[in-house]
Amino acid sequence: MTGPISDVILERMMSLHPKIIDLTLDRVWRLLSALGNPQDSLPPVIHLAGTNGKGSTQAMIRAGLQAAGHRVHAYTSPHLARFHERIRLAGTLITEDALTAVLDECYAANGRESITYFEITTCAALLAMARTPADFTLLEVGLGGRLDATNVIDRPALTIITPVSMDHEQFLGDTLAAIAGEKAGIIKRGVPCVVGPQSDAASEVIEARANALGAPLIAHGQHWHVSEDRGRLVYQDETGLLDLPLPNLPGAHQIENAGAALAALRLLRQPETAFEAAVTRAHWPARMQRLTTGPLVAAAPGVELWLDGGHNAAAGQALGRHLAGLPARPTYLICGMLNTKDVTGYLAPLATRAASLTAVTIPGEANTLPAEATAQAARQVGLSADTAESVMDALTRITRAAPEARVLICGSLYLAGTVLRENG
Repeated sequence: MTGPISDVILERMMSLHPKIIDLTLDRVWRLLSALGNPQDSLPPVIHLAGTNGKGSTQAMIRAGLQAAGHRVHAYTSPHLARFHERIRLAGTLITEDALTAVLDECYAANGRESITYFEITTCAALLAMARTPADFTLLEVGLGGRLDATNVIDRPALTIITPVSMDHEQFLGDTLAAIAGEKAGIIKRGVPCVVGPQSDAASEVIEARANALGAPLIAHGQHWHVSEDRGRLVYQDETGLLDLPLPNLPGAHQIENAGAALAALRLLRQPETAFEAAVTRAHWPARMQRLTTGPLVAAAPGVELWLDGGHNAAAGQALGRHLAGLPARPTYLICGMLNTKDVTGYLAPLATRAASLTAVTIPGEANTLPAEATAQAARQVGLSADTAESVMDALTRITRAAPEARVLICGSLYLAGTVLRENG
């Protein structure tokens, strides 16, 4: 059985540039010009950058806006199971026919010019969103911000910078200040910017950029505060206090993400109905997602099975805190990572939370870390570790030894995508 036509076009687009990542906006501006500059015809744009939490924050803002009756475009990356997940048009995933049409049009308009996969597919997303009526557009940065293909909106309605931490150092710089400078590149003159919790080094850079551009900052700890109090989420800013349910997305870090989403919704002057919906109706797969159906679940009926795509040191810390707060149950990790990540930095916070780790090689991923290398890194931080040929093989072995265990599949969004496709 042949796959979707869009897959064929996407495969063709992979050959248009020798590098997967090559940060510059020149190629994007050229193609957008050939397409009639669709970025200038988008509904009001909320542009999000950050190392961690931007996807969850975007999902909460979308849930809130939709509950208030708005039609919302959303662009995110990478996808997990299908490319179509990256593009939502007025709240609905782009159809195969619509995706094929805009990909074809962008491929033809680009000709044989060099352009990266992310750049040309971002142009396709902007073209599709410009042609579909909606009330808001949510754009998530792919990598960095300053030179990211999404950074082509002259006057967004709002920008958001979620927590900045070390990641993608080979592209963004090897200090928090350098990375924050790239993220702060989405700030626009006079446009408000919501800022999530930051280190002092990152805050200084973001504040300096905002001051230079006259962009009002709405910063965590200064202009808005959020916390958990007796099983409720409490948010406060100069407008007043919100007493809401805890986020339906699991993890203590989601409280801070919810705070950024609520600050954004306040600035967008949304009604009260939007606030509770933002924290109770958001859906974001592979972020501590409980798997309850599919072949993996059937193979381990007594196991509590979770999936998470976090992959840097900050994500490991958040995951470690979340595991510490779960009811006591023997916890085992199945982990696959990329060779571009800080593997020990990710695994160290998990070392005291898990009984063991079984490492796998991510299938079909050129930059996967071999399973034995992941296992060796786990041993270095104090985890008992072994390897397996596949997630199913690892799960079968764990289930045989501990039939009522908690099992967390983790380490990479690419591994999460493989799991969701195979378990679908």
